[in-house]
Amino acid sequence: MISEAKAKQIIDAAIRYARRKVDGIEVTLSGSNIATSRFANNGMTQNQFPTTESVAVRVLLKGRQARLNGDDLSEKGLRALVDNAIVAVKLLEKDEELQPLIKPKGRRNDKKKNAVSRFDRKTAKMSAMDRAREVRKVIDVANAKSLIASGVYASGEMYTAIGNSAGHFVYHRETSAECSITMTAPDSSGWVKAQAVKSSEIDVQELAERAALKATMSANPQEIDPGKYTVILEPAAALDMIGQLWYSFAGTSHVDKLSCLLGKLGKKVFGDNVAFMDDVAHKDQSGAPFDGEGLPRQSLALVEDGVVKNFVYGRRSAKALKCDCTGHGLAEPSAMGDYPMNMVMKGGDSSVEEMVKSTDRGILVTRVWYVREVDPTTMLITGLTQDGTFLIENGAIKCGIKNMRFNVSVIEMLNSILAMSPEARTSGEEAPTAVMPALKVTGFNFTERTLY
Repeated sequence: MISEAKAKQIIDAAIRYARRKVDGIEVTLSGSNIATSRFANNGMTQNQFPTTESVAVRVLLKGRQARLNGDDLSEKGLRALVDNAIVAVKLLEKDEELQPLIKPKGRRNDKKKNAVSRFDRKTAKMSAMDRAREVRKVIDVANAKSLIASGVYASGEMYTAIGNSAGHFVYHRETSAECSITMTAPDSSGWVKAQAVKSSEIDVQELAERAALKATMSANPQEIDPGKYTVILEPAAALDMIGQLWYSFAGTSHVDKLSCLLGKLGKKVFGDNVAFMDDVAHKDQSGAPFDGEGLPRQSLALVEDGVVKNFVYGRRSAKALKCDCTGHGLAEPSAMGDYPMNMVMKGGDSSVEEMVKSTDRGILVTRVWYVREVDPTTMLITGLTQDGTFLIENGAIKCGIKNMRFNVSVIEMLNSILAMSPEARTSGEEAPTAVMPALKVTGFNFTERTLY
């Protein structure tokens, strides 16, 4: 991976070349070497170790801006990319909302204040053999339980660097480890997933045992009638549903009048026990401490006691809405504008097991998939359960059930929470990794059965 010093050297070279040709230039470098070991049918199937490097150049000229991307970081490649961006910017209309480049005002203090440590040397140095040893644990569990295991174990590092001709420069480097496991039997399956900055924080043996238990317990799934149920959503399922709400906290969604929280600032929208933060400094979060233009991300409360307290803004939406930028802008130019990248939902003190024990009749959901928005004004979403759905009766799991389609308003669901587990780093399939609890909710609407 490119070091901070090398990244600055590359960025400065591009800036020097473009300085007299444009009014301003911003250069973004990014790269990763995330290696992936895949397994299926209780055996290794593939090991990939790609190293990617990319560069994006944004040029400003006479009130216009253009952004081009490339993967050639050589001097020749950078100059060609800059030249092409200059050709492109001359073909575009003026951007009446164009902001000047960020200047390094208070850079040292901001850097110290916003510093996060998300690099682990052991994770960065994991080899294919190291990952194979982790996969071996999964396969051993599958063989012992007469199940079929598939999934991935991935590890590596990535970096981002942003610099501009106004003198601003930021750099961030972090590591990542991820394990996803699906255990299958002839008529059932179980799924788990974990993601962390440090590979040592992922207990693959425990994950494999949990996936196997779900696959075993959901064997011979029964069919139940659609309707409204008390439902326990494991954290990944809760994330992939509630994550559909995240963009409604973005300033641009309010500028474009697309947010389901339009006009709701300062109003009670959710239940008393609902609290959200966007917290870049949270110990279980990931990502750079700066936004797509290099501005420091602020940590702020979005919802407290069910009341909407704040939204997040990039510079463009902040100007349009006459409020302060919070450092949540995406790389300019961007139609989405901004996004809360470090979401945290405050949890409670109940475990999933305790939620099950307190449920007379309900459904436990491991995972949801193909989650799609139906009505943006109420945040009505639809999707299906997957890989471990269970009927609860008299405080215990009775049997596995066939998967079902749901139609649920996220806002209504967040007004119907009976209990929550402590929050923890959670990785799903439909929403960015966040810090989430498991939820027990009432009135969860299942509309159709499936055939499996």
